Amino acid sequence: MNHEQEQFLSFILERVKDDKVEEAKVLLVENFKKLTEGNFTQDDILQCVPQMLALLKPEKLGEVQTVVMQFAENFSALLSDNKLG
Repeated sequence: MNHEQEQFLSFILERVKDDKVEEAKVLLVENFKKLTEGNFTQDDILQCVPQMLALLKPEKLGEVQTVVMQFAENFSALLSDNKLG
């Protein structure tokens, strides 16, 4: 996991429900692994986001959605540049 992924992981884990931290960590680490291996797709994003949103503290949803949208935009840029997918 690279530094940016570790920062994102920490950011998210601080905002998930206390009893859902381990579940969120597993979900993110699996997706980071796919990303690192070059196997992360837009379908993965579409599956991961709803799962992750369900794990978040309700008062943190807006904050996290903003960051996730920035991540999704960066991912889309990588796809359009043929760097991924």
